[in-house]
Amino acid sequence: MSAHRLLTGKVVIATHNPGKLVEMRELLAPFGVEAVSAGELGLPEPDETGTMFSENAAIKAEAAARASGLPAFADDSGLCVNALDGAPGLFSARWAGPSKDFSAAMARIAHELDRRGVIERRAHFVSALVIAWPDGHAETFEGRVFGEVVPPRGTLGFGYDPLFLPDGHARTFGEMSSHEKHGVDWLTGAALSHRARAFVLLAEACLRRA
Repeated sequence: MSAHRLLTGKVVIATHNPGKLVEMRELLAPFGVEAVSAGELGLPEPDETGTMFSENAAIKAEAAARASGLPAFADDSGLCVNALDGAPGLFSARWAGPSKDFSAAMARIAHELDRRGVIERRAHFVSALVIAWPDGHAETFEGRVFGEVVPPRGTLGFGYDPLFLPDGHARTFGEMSSHEKHGVDWLTGAALSHRARAFVLLAEACLRRA
């Protein structure tokens, strides 16, 4: 494995998802890194042809780095439901369809579980974060959070947040503030969400606090 590289200056957040963009900017804020989104730069969304979250994150980050000439930061994440053989998994966004209707996607999960007569509803979120530089150097970090799927509750967050109840908590991600969900205690490195946990690893390797 190559040595970690320090990320400074300006970085492209390689996403067109407004929810992810907000979370990534909030996570990067303490480090004095100027962030611009792929959408703001008018960069196209590459086809995500990977077979793992890390591969899809790398596709997005590397495409944005090449197109912009700047380091690029990308996330690929999804909800994996044990009783659905890990679905929706890599296809979490596709289950919401072209209109990004996650209410329909959450209803589909409930329908599939009911159709199978499933009682055990364990699930986990996965986030793979990749930083890529224009010269081809890239680094990958992964975080997970475990819990269970429940009837959707809350209007905060985005995506599948309302139906995910993390272990040890009484409220879903959809009922938590952004700070509760992906805030980081930088003294201990403690974080709750999958994306925040991956970001802690990334920050330890590639960032310095401002």
